Amino acid sequence: MALHSTRDAVAAYVTKDGSEIRELLHPGRDAVRNQSLAEAVVPPGTTTLLHRHLRSEEIYHVTRGNGLMTLGDSQFAIAAGDSIVILPGTPHCVANTGDAALHILCCCAPAYAHDDTELL
Repeated sequence: MALHSTRDAVAAYVTKDGSEIRELLHPGRDAVRNQSLAEAVVPPGTTTLLHRHLRSEEIYHVTRGNGLMTLGDSQFAIAAGDSIVILPGTPHCVANTGDAALHILCCCAPAYAHDDTELL
């Protein structure tokens, strides 16, 4: 079980919500036990699908770009340096409103799982 990962060594895949994800650390592959860390990339002019996770609490931290976050009944602008808490069961999605890719670090506890993602 790995204690270290390198972004470029991790293959990207598309999640149920339509974002491109790199699982930087995940219990299925790494020594981490109770959470996962991923980088999501949302291309300019696109929006992830509205979804929720019934078990996982998420933290988003925007590292590049800007967009519009939908979180429950709220919508607000997000930009590099912003962090967002997404409680279990809360509908959410993100739109890239900028001209460059939107990069978001996503921490999930418990770890991200496709079967915990419900499209709305």
